[in-house]
Order: sequence, then C-alpha cells, then structure tokens
Amino acid sequence: MNIKFTVFFEEPFFVGVFEKTDGGELSVCKVTFGAEPTDAEVYSFILKYYNHLRFSPPVRTEIKQKADNPKRRSRAARKQLEKNGIGTKSQQALKKQYEDNKAERKAKSREQKDAEKRRLFQLKQIKKKEKHRGH
Repeated sequence: MNIKFTVFFEEPFFVGVFEKTDGGELSVCKVTFGAEPTDAEVYSFILKYYNHLRFSPPVRTEIKQKADNPKRRSRAARKQLEKNGIGTKSQQALKKQYEDNKAERKAKSREQKDAEKRRLFQLKQIKKKEKHRGH
C-alpha cells in the first residue's frame, strides 16, 4: 500500500488530496483546508482524521516502475514539487465518488417523494370514505 498526500491552492481555498494505491487500484479523498495549513496542522490533521476519511471507490491503475538512478529520482521529485493540481487518475476517482454520492442522494430523494405521495393518497382515500359514511 502506498499513500501520497498533496496540498495545493484551488481558488479560493487550499485543498489536500490523499491518493491511496493498493495492488494496482487507486482510491482518492479530497479535503478542503481554507487558509494555507502549516506542516504541523497537516500532520495533526492526518493523525486525528485519517481513519474517518471517505475514500472514493477504487479505480484500476498501472503502477509505474521506479527508476533506480538517484539523479533521475531527484529530478522526478523536483518535477513533482513544481507540478500543480492532482493527477488525472485522482480526478477520475474523485469524479466517480461524486457521481456515486449524487446517484445515492437522488435515489433516496425519489424514495422519500414517493412515500410522501403514497401517504397523501391514503389520507385522501380516508377523507373520501368519511364523507360518504353517513349516507
């Protein structure tokens, strides 16, 4: 299992993205901080809330072979520090999580509306029967 945490500025807040790779599957969680967090704040956040984070459903991804050359590794690290934003796989995983939550909310809302309609219909039927009871 490999976990990567990236903090970047996304208008108007600072955002942190956890990327968890496990056996070729990537899960992502996005956290909004507000003002720029210090290293100590980030560390305490990870210690306190990591177990409560809701990661996206896993997405298949290819694990890249790591280079053994130390110069190449330092170049890659520098390049990664300069890079803004989150990887496309992470964006896809976040988008999938968002769509799943949206579908879940929509289904729940539809169910509640149908239950309310059934309840109102039952009330109408009861009122109709009471009106004709004495005749």
